[in-house]
Amino acid sequence: MLTSIRKDRKDGKDNSIQQKIIDCVKPVSEGVRVADVRIGLGYTSVRLDNGSIGIAWTAQGPSGSCTHEAKAGTLAGKPAGELLEMLASGHNPLARTLGLATANALSTALPRPEVTAGDVLDIVGIHAGDHVVMVGYFGPLLPKLRATGCKLDILELKTGKPGTLSPEMGKAPLAACSVAIITATSIITGTLDELLAGLGKPRAVVILGPSTFMCPEVFAGTPVTHLAGARVLNAPAVEKIVSEGGGTMVLKHYMDFETICLK
Repeated sequence: MLTSIRKDRKDGKDNSIQQKIIDCVKPVSEGVRVADVRIGLGYTSVRLDNGSIGIAWTAQGPSGSCTHEAKAGTLAGKPAGELLEMLASGHNPLARTLGLATANALSTALPRPEVTAGDVLDIVGIHAGDHVVMVGYFGPLLPKLRATGCKLDILELKTGKPGTLSPEMGKAPLAACSVAIITATSIITGTLDELLAGLGKPRAVVILGPSTFMCPEVFAGTPVTHLAGARVLNAPAVEKIVSEGGGTMVLKHYMDFETICLK
């Protein structure tokens, strides 16, 4: 079973991707406060008092009541660093959503890395000889992937998706693949570290989706070769769509999709 936060066994230090993200943007969180929070059914948005906005997939966790976030009504106005630290929550998926959305908002204050526009599948250059493992069901990508003639395995936590493998069944394909396309929601579920550890020697590893934290330094020393995320162009439109339950197919009209090539 995929687990959450990993610790370094030798010194107890948290070396998880979540903690690396926190450490990356913590310095730029000083003096910044949260201006607005929207927790939608598909995505969550966090806007800072400097106007920057970040989004992340909304994790669905059992609440035990009609209240899904105990701090609701008090999040706006809090220091950004306080919400950022929620990304390291080991027991609350929704807290990690809020933490990643905050991190993505804060990341706009970092030096902007060189990005490449265009379809990430074209950038990676997938061909018939590749064995592609997709972690997370990206339906819109399937026709183009299948048209390449590559061998394709899809790992999915949710049951009911056609032709998918469970995480347990997917361990062998993950270790053997030449290209891995991994949903950025794995940062929130806390499974990304284990997924990366389970890879063999793929030629390309893509972290994909609007939740992607677009900072190369966080992924240094990992097999990740491409970060394929999104940049918000119209914050008011994105906030309205998030509030009304919209997902990527609606949000994409107000975002630029960009890829950072790491290797």
